[in-house]
Amino acid sequence: MTPQIYRQGDILLVPINFTPRNTKAVKRENGKLILAHGEITGHHHAFGTDVRNVELVTADEAAELYLLVHGTEYAPLTHQEHATIPVAPGSYRVRRQVEYTPERIRQVAD
Repeated sequence: MTPQIYRQGDILLVPINFTPRNTKAVKRENGKLILAHGEITGHHHAFGTDVRNVELVTADEAAELYLLVHGTEYAPLTHQEHATIPVAPGSYRVRRQVEYTPERIRQVAD
């Protein structure tokens, strides 16, 4: 299985060839593993309560997020306004899309 890049709205999952060191797990919210919250609508990019083969971690020295999909089963990434994406097992860096404005660089609101 060759890792690939996944995109869902303003979230980009980029495959990495390493497991990040010195990380701590991001806690689930109401049983869901949420990659990003919408700033306006309250929608979110998440793995549901029944998806147990995923882990979201953050490195102590940076605010970067890493997604780890364990085992051999694909994990469904959901969002209220986007199609569900099956994510292959592997390690990924989680990126938020940014946009450039004359005032500043900012994250895209999804």
